This record gives sequence, structure tokens and C-alpha cells, in this order.
Amino acid sequence: METRNGYCGYNCGLCAAQSDDAALRARLVEGWRKYLGHEHYTAENVRCDGCRADGRLADTQCQARPCARTKGLESCAQCESFPCDKVRDLLCSREGLMTYAYRRLGTISAEDYDLCLRQFEGMPNLIRALIAAGKLPAWMAGRLP
Repeated sequence: METRNGYCGYNCGLCAAQSDDAALRARLVEGWRKYLGHEHYTAENVRCDGCRADGRLADTQCQARPCARTKGLESCAQCESFPCDKVRDLLCSREGLMTYAYRRLGTISAEDYDLCLRQFEGMPNLIRALIAAGKLPAWMAGRLP
């Protein structure tokens, strides 16, 4: 899938919520319940065109998206208030996710990880945005995965 980053750094292009396949979205929702404890998503309401689009959104409660759009930002990392309370809970690295949810992830398969969680690995995207905004030194780009 293509890389399409959300304002928070998530890779929307990896998210199955954008699929037209209801069965795939149902598997995504099942994984989010099992591994993250999300209870409010269904295969129907998780339909999403990505937060940069003007169409359907899976997370209608997100505060980072409307804030970044109002400010005309390409990334929350460009904001002078970053990291603020609107985006703080969305900051995610693979290592942080594994640490936070290890009790639920002990049985996750590689296929389930790629389907349900990989899109949330947003920290490298935010670090790239911080470098591009001149907030971090350029040499850090060479240290990113």
C-alpha cells in the first residue's frame, strides 16, 4: 500500500479501514478489540478515507485532525504546541506499542500485527516532519528505520 501519513504520523495507507472489503474491515475491528481493547468500532463505522481526505473518517473523536487542518499544517509536528494533548495519545512507536500492550500482544501473529497495528507506527514519520521543520538536526534522519 502507498504511504499516506495522517497529521499524527499514522500511516493511513496501511490501514484496512480504507478497504472496500467488509470482511477485511471486520478482521481489523476484531484485532483492534483483541489487542487494543477498542470496543466502539464496527466493520461499518470503521470505513475511512484517511484523515487528509474530506470523506469518511474512522475516528470521528480525533482532535488532532481538525486542529491541524484549521492551522493549515501538513503534520502535527510542525505545530508550535507539539506535542499537545490533542495528539499526545496518538504518538506511537512499535516499541511503545509492544510495551504498552504486551499482555494482549503475546499471541499476535505477524499477519495480525500487519493488519491491525502496523499503521500506528507513526513516530518515524513525526521525526521526519520535525527534521523537515528544522526542529531536529538533519543527521537524525539517517537513524530512522
